[in-house]
Amino acid sequence: MKRRLKIIVVGAGIGGLAAARALALRGHQVELHEQAAQLGEVGAGLQLGPNAVKVLYALGLREELHRVACAPDCTATLRWDDGAFVHHEPFQEAFAQYGAPYLVAHRADLHDLLMRAVDPAAIHRSRRCLSVASTAKGAVARFAGGPDAEGDVVIGADGIHSAVRDALWGETTARYTHYLGWRGVLPMEQALAAMDDDNLRALHRKDVVMWRSPNGTALFYPLRAGKLINVFAGKFTDEWADESWTVPSTRAEMIAAFEGWHPTLRRVLGLVEDVYKWAFFDREPLPQWSKGNASLLGDAAHAMMPTLAQGAAITIEDGYVLARCLDTHERPARALAAYEAERIGRAHKVQLMSRRQFDDNRKIPRPPPLSRSWIYEYDATSPDATAPEQTLRAPLSNAR
Repeated sequence: MKRRLKIIVVGAGIGGLAAARALALRGHQVELHEQAAQLGEVGAGLQLGPNAVKVLYALGLREELHRVACAPDCTATLRWDDGAFVHHEPFQEAFAQYGAPYLVAHRADLHDLLMRAVDPAAIHRSRRCLSVASTAKGAVARFAGGPDAEGDVVIGADGIHSAVRDALWGETTARYTHYLGWRGVLPMEQALAAMDDDNLRALHRKDVVMWRSPNGTALFYPLRAGKLINVFAGKFTDEWADESWTVPSTRAEMIAAFEGWHPTLRRVLGLVEDVYKWAFFDREPLPQWSKGNASLLGDAAHAMMPTLAQGAAITIEDGYVLARCLDTHERPARALAAYEAERIGRAHKVQLMSRRQFDDNRKIPRPPPLSRSWIYEYDATSPDATAPEQTLRAPLSNAR
């Protein structure tokens, strides 16, 4: 029988919790160390492509996932100024070939689902990581105020501002893309009542609605089986912003940023009470994730533009593959090297494609969307899953 490992996971967000669930199902001992005093996610939606849904099913969370997530019916694209339809088509039919549906969920709901799937005694709060290093017996994570956490492996799942990444590979510089977004959540009934435009009356609570302009995009999609609606609106700007997607903002600031857009869109934006501002930053792909008995997953390893809505999905894949590799290889350091070899090419390719799609969105006329079939058809839970060619490890040379 394979030795039971002790895994220290720094960060108890969606990535850290998904990894903890995958590791625990394989019999490993997991400790989660979270910087925040209280666990939870800021209220906003996220999208889960079929590649992510397949992993969540494999983690034994299918029934719970479908209780909190929503499968949109149709997608509609409208012009930003007059609300005219540009495109309208059934949503789920396009994903039937990939072995799982495309779902949307409230971040807080997915986080809560994963947290309930992990032993609560394994989660340690108010633990700010200072450094990580390999040791003769494994690896150690050191925290402000102590004590240290020692195990066979340390995994940094601590997000875009990862202390573990900085400890292993040094600080990296982020580049602002000059794209600024606002996001919030509304009761669906309230939003539908505000959508009194003729073109929108044909839509209903399980449709995805996108408003597009040469300078920005607004996106509505359902949450909690259509009880809520996720609202996002973003545009290019010369304004500087902090590297965060949880900066509090106001309705007035958000509405002012979309002067001249269709009155229905502005009316819906004016209903959002808790508004957060989100600045899009770009990072170079890391050439390496693992060092000795320590490694990275999720945004700590591959923070990406949200253009393809794959940040959470690729992170969830990471956690499953990490657990499989630690089972497959006797030595933890070799397992982490195998995990990196399997994951880094795919993660880099999605990073680069997200960047390219973001740049294409500024072109007039806008090029057709890049094919995402290779993303959705991938199944991280299959023993036949393979990594893309390593030549995809190119830097983001065209980043602004």
